[in-house]
Amino acid sequence: MRLKETSIEYRVPYADTDQMKVVYYANYLVYFERVRNEIMRKDGLTYRKFEEDGYFLPAAEAHVEYHRPSQYDDLLTIRGWISLAKGCRLKIDYEVKRGDDLLVTGYTVHALINKTGKPCRFPRKMLEWMDID
Repeated sequence: MRLKETSIEYRVPYADTDQMKVVYYANYLVYFERVRNEIMRKDGLTYRKFEEDGYFLPAAEAHVEYHRPSQYDDLLTIRGWISLAKGCRLKIDYEVKRGDDLLVTGYTVHALINKTGKPCRFPRKMLEWMDID
């Protein structure tokens, strides 16, 4: 199921690579975060507004599978989509491509918490934003 989906393009800077001249493996989690922000922003819901309303989405789980390496100056397409929103859990799936080559897949799971740090259900306006009844 793909509730909300978007993609961004990102050109790999030299700073993202390691001594072996490939993108350092942990940087893909940063790439995931970039597209996760854009999923929300695409329809007018920003993390800033979300947090001002007293909600936070800390990561509870992260998974990355590396299929092929990426290098300096590669133009990547990073795609993300919400695949689950239930109770206080939000799962976002990701893929990173260079042209037609699939480089990386993965997902993150987030727990919705309120400003006191307690897990909570998604507020009505977020369910509506995700097109969930």
